[in-house]
Amino acid sequence: MRPPRSDTGPAKGFDTKSDTDGVTSIELIAVALSALWLIGTAIFFLVLAPGGEAGGSALHFVIVLIAVFMPVAMIWVGATAARTSRVMREESRRLRAAIDAIRNAYVSQSQTLGQTVDKTVSQKLDEIAAAQRKTETALATFSSIRVGLPEPRPVLAPAPSPADPGDQVSLPLGTSAEDMQAPLERSDFIRALNFPDNPEDKVGFAALRRALKDRPTAQLIRASQDILTLMSHDGIYMDDLRPDMARPELWRRFAGGERGRTIAALGGIRDRSSLALTAARMKQDTIFRDAAHHFLRRFDRMFTHFAETASDAEISELSETRTARAFMLLGRVAGTFD
Repeated sequence: MRPPRSDTGPAKGFDTKSDTDGVTSIELIAVALSALWLIGTAIFFLVLAPGGEAGGSALHFVIVLIAVFMPVAMIWVGATAARTSRVMREESRRLRAAIDAIRNAYVSQSQTLGQTVDKTVSQKLDEIAAAQRKTETALATFSSIRVGLPEPRPVLAPAPSPADPGDQVSLPLGTSAEDMQAPLERSDFIRALNFPDNPEDKVGFAALRRALKDRPTAQLIRASQDILTLMSHDGIYMDDLRPDMARPELWRRFAGGERGRTIAALGGIRDRSSLALTAARMKQDTIFRDAAHHFLRRFDRMFTHFAETASDAEISELSETRTARAFMLLGRVAGTFD
C-alpha cells in the first residue's frame, strides 16, 4: 500500500489565495470617513470660519493643516491595523485547516498500518522479555548456587565376605560412614554457606564439596539454594543487599532461644523493594512460603549448634554470607524479629 503523500502543500478544499488581497470593506469605510472629514473641514474653514488675522497667518496655517489631516491619518492607521488583524485571522484559519488535514491523513495511515505495526512491536517485546528471562536465569545460576557439583552418594555398607555355611552373617550395626568422617571445619562451613563467587572460585567449590558430605550442612545448603533460586526469579539477589550487621552478642542470644523485638537488629535488611516483593511472594505462592519456612527452620537449627563453639569473629563472618542475608530478609518478612 502506498503511504499518503507527505508534502507540505495546502490541503485540498482550502483556497490559498487570501480574500484580503483586493479592496475590502475596511478600506471603503476608511475612504468614506476620510472624504466626509475633508468635506466637513472644507466647509468649516472656507465657508463658516471667519478670516484670520494677518499677524498669525503662519501659525494659523499649521493649525489648519493639523486639524485637517491628523484625523485622516488616524483613520488610516486604524484601517491598517484592522486589515492586518483580519489577515492574521485568515492565515490562522488556513493553518488550522492544513493541520487538520495532516492529522486526518496520519490517522488514516495509522488505522491502515496499525495492525501490522502492533504485531511487529509485540514480537519485538516478546523477544526482549524472553532474552531478559534467560539473562535472569543465568545470573541466578551464576550467583546463587551450585554449578555442576556432584551430588553426595550414599555410602553403602560393605557386603559380608563369604564364610562357612554355619557362620552367622554380620549385621551392619557398627559405626556409620558419616561418623567415621572427620568433622567439617568451620572455615569450610562458612565458605560453603556463602557459595562460590564465580566458576573460577576453586577454593569455594572445594569447601562446598566438603560441606555437602556432612548431612546436616548439606540439608541447609540445599534449602538455601532453593530459596535463593526462587528469590532470584523476582530479581532479588543477596549480593545487592547491604544489611545492617548485628553484633555477635545478638546472634548468641538468638542461638539461645531468644526471639522477638529484643533481637530485632538481626533483621538488618532495609531494602524496601526486596522486602515488598518477598512479602507478596510469601502471601501468594505456597511453594515459596513452604521453602522459606523450611529454610528458616534449618538455619535456626544449624546456628544453634554452630554458636556453641564458634568465636565472635566466626559468627560475624557467617552473618555476612549469602545464606545469612537470606535468613535476615525472610526472618523479617516472616515476623521472626517482631
